[in-house]
Amino acid sequence: MSTTEAGRSTAEARKAAILGKAVPVFALKGYHATPVTEIADAAGISQAYVFRLFGSKLGLFTATLERCFGLIEQALREGAEKAPGAPSAQVLAAMGDAYAALVADRDLLMLQVHAQSATDVPEIRDCMRRGYAASVTLVHELSGGTRDQVQYFMAMGLMCHLITALELDGVDDPWALTLVNGMTVHGRRAE
Repeated sequence: MSTTEAGRSTAEARKAAILGKAVPVFALKGYHATPVTEIADAAGISQAYVFRLFGSKLGLFTATLERCFGLIEQALREGAEKAPGAPSAQVLAAMGDAYAALVADRDLLMLQVHAQSATDVPEIRDCMRRGYAASVTLVHELSGGTRDQVQYFMAMGLMCHLITALELDGVDDPWALTLVNGMTVHGRRAE
């Protein structure tokens, strides 16, 4: 491996490590309220090095979102693999369970929630659109579902966001039980 390749390899590994640290930091306060110094401190590096690798706070945030959507893609694929040859509805259910297990990691979920609240920033809005476009396309391809089935699947994913963000699986009130009914939350199906 050449010195240049080794440098790129090290920079890519460092980027991945920084993105792993950025998820929980951005998840706590979102894009607008999170200084890059907090992410640099969490990663144990200088703020200048973060800027060197990502160019700006916006570059870091969108790269963190792209990592999140990559994890979503991986979860959807793994879910679909659990239902080979099954009807669309079963494939979608398996993919939904895999997604619910993924967003049981509250940091990933809250990163998405904060990103949605920062779509006034065109680059974040565009990144979110690309991520959702890729997710919807992948769900169609892997499940063979109809447009209506995929729309329902995506709507239930957003319901999963609401249930997890508000911790509704622990609320024993009729309105909360209505929303949680039949949903997979934290790896278990609510009744």
